Amino acid sequence: MKTKLYLLFIVIAVAFAACTGSERKTNVGGKAGEVVVVYDRALWDSTFTKEVGALLAPIYPALPQRERSFDLINIPSASFKNFFQIHRNIIYIYPTVDSVPARMAVNRDVYAQPQTVIRISGPTTTEILEFIERNQERIVHTLEQAERDRFIMTTKRYEERAIRDTVNRIFGGSPFFPGGYAMFKKTDDFVWVGYHIRKAQLGIFIYSFPYKDSTSFFPSNIIAQRNAVLKREVHGQPANSYMTTADIFPPLARNILYNRRHFVEIRGLWEMHNDFMGGPFISHSFLDQTGKNIITLEGFVYHPAGDKRNFLRQVEAIIYSFEWKENQ
Repeated sequence: MKTKLYLLFIVIAVAFAACTGSERKTNVGGKAGEVVVVYDRALWDSTFTKEVGALLAPIYPALPQRERSFDLINIPSASFKNFFQIHRNIIYIYPTVDSVPARMAVNRDVYAQPQTVIRISGPTTTEILEFIERNQERIVHTLEQAERDRFIMTTKRYEERAIRDTVNRIFGGSPFFPGGYAMFKKTDDFVWVGYHIRKAQLGIFIYSFPYKDSTSFFPSNIIAQRNAVLKREVHGQPANSYMTTADIFPPLARNILYNRRHFVEIRGLWEMHNDFMGGPFISHSFLDQTGKNIITLEGFVYHPAGDKRNFLRQVEAIIYSFEWKENQ
């Protein structure tokens, strides 16, 4: 399993290599979560780059320890060549001329594929900082989506098809699961798919419960249903231990429209009752096609010895890949 998942990361760039006319684009480089930030020489200042960095890489939400959303690689424009140009994520910051107002442009596959290049310009450092602050959510979302889309497209090409077929039969739709993932548990209304490596465990839960009325989508109700399902289905080694929602801080909830599906996203922390395990989770809850049940897709990470951001992005990408059976 470890070898299969390792190969999945190696081919993530290859899967997206495509032709533009008769010319084949170079495959992107860089690690997941990395962003190359290029500063024009006129803006190359340690104070300015530090302030910009705090805006471009805010603290990643709902993790048990502080991790930045991205790993920034700051370089002056004179160094922007060779392997930096084919990096997966690039932000180029430069001054405008003739007092042109601050602005931003997003381009795809400029030097390589699948690549996202964001250009931000402004007449002064102050105006550039103010512009980035006003557009922080848009910038972060653009980079998050780029990371997610790369993983989803590669997963679809190198998936564990048998798992998707099983989930389709139970729920009428399914995410796409990367090579190396395996079915850990299956009932009539609960599926646990996961991947184990030496120091980490990644998991996907899929389950359903009856829809009563609009209050069924209240975050408090979704969490209550989550706790009930996981108490029943997910147990630890010690007697009377089971997974539940940690109450260190209230889970974060928001409504999202994605790929023509409305769902409630919840981010929070999980823990094992009567045990010492825990970590982050993210879930999507939405109506099934009958309108009678709510389907919840949940990704969780257990990685007590290290960072969790990139692992959580992986399971998040998986649940984002959900499609109804007839659309697959």
